[in-house]
Amino acid sequence: MSRLFWLNNEQWSKIEPLLPHYGSPPRVDDRRILSEIVHVLRCGCRWCDCPAEYGPSTTVYNRFKRWLRKGIWQRIYAALTGDTCTPRQLLADSTHIKAHRSAAGAEKGGSNVRRLVAPAVVERLRSMP
Repeated sequence: MSRLFWLNNEQWSKIEPLLPHYGSPPRVDDRRILSEIVHVLRCGCRWCDCPAEYGPSTTVYNRFKRWLRKGIWQRIYAALTGDTCTPRQLLADSTHIKAHRSAAGAEKGGSNVRRLVAPAVVERLRSMP
């Protein structure tokens, strides 16, 4: 069973008219490029980790960034959802992303201070309230 994502004919017929068309030379197959972009966004992998069946990852990444700057993704979103007031920013849930321990502001190597007693014991040992 293939785990690759490919746009079907119905999906492609809705998206193709929204893509920019340039003169010559003709671009690499946009359908293949869009399929890889959707694959990356769905599985959360890095661009360079995409399967070879989609083609060179640098081509796909550059096309994604170029269309992002030109607002192509907002037009596709508006056409597919029927929402005419496209938000300036779309957010994605990132709860599955692992963060490095220093991302929370922790010191490198951890804390050098060692507790000699438990915090509850310290509360009881104080002489003044």
